[in-house]
Amino acid sequence: MHGRAGGRYSENIMTSLKDPARRVAVYCGSADGRDPALRAEATALGETIAAAGLGLVYGGAAVGLMGAVADAALAGGAEVIGVLPDVLAGAEIGHPRVTRLELVETMHQRKARMVELADAFFVLPGGYGTLEEVLEVVTWAQLKLHSKPCILINTAGYWDGLLEFLDRAVEAGFLKPKNRELMRVAGNANEAVAMASSAWD
Repeated sequence: MHGRAGGRYSENIMTSLKDPARRVAVYCGSADGRDPALRAEATALGETIAAAGLGLVYGGAAVGLMGAVADAALAGGAEVIGVLPDVLAGAEIGHPRVTRLELVETMHQRKARMVELADAFFVLPGGYGTLEEVLEVVTWAQLKLHSKPCILINTAGYWDGLLEFLDRAVEAGFLKPKNRELMRVAGNANEAVAMASSAWD
């Protein structure tokens, strides 16, 4: 079966829900990290998304922080759409219980599809992939390709180094202050959802 982005998808009829008013994309790692607070915040984010009546769009994996946020959102009754590229289908095991799992051919298609589906972007801790995803989506906002909020959830100061780099880029003249503001920062899941809701109003 083919989805709108040309990818194949499977739908879990048991968890199919009506479309939520808004969906948020969550970028995060497929590992748990060493600090238990990171997984706890991923779980809290899934719970908060569900409680707010939002849908979740994420990378489709069943493991790590990705799995934690999806599990919590599903447990709260949220629609959860996973977008998983074929190249990662072995390494990042597709979540078996998401509302819909879309399989696409490339990483580029995954990112484009997540942007298409989402009304905001939340960022939990992760590695190279997470960093690349958030920098691309905030660059697209800078280029006015979208106006959707991009929000880092800075659990345990995980993103402090990135934020310091962005401030340095402003000081060095490579980033305009108004574009620095495109990268918003929340301390936790509740703040992130509140910030996104305020941007939508």
